[in-house]
Amino acid sequence: MNYRSFGKYKIAEIGLGTWQLGSADWGNINEEQAFQILQEYVNAGGNFIDTADVY
Repeated sequence: MNYRSFGKYKIAEIGLGTWQLGSADWGNINEEQAFQILQEYVNAGGNFIDTADVY
């Protein structure tokens, strides 16, 4: 994972948008699958998760 500096923080260049985890618009994703996606992202070094309130 590549990172960019933001003040004193290192932020992953690839963020994870979570709209698909809570919306039927992207197919049916159950809770277990959603947690697996999140875990894989974190395991890959991700630390930028977009959880906008419109999701």
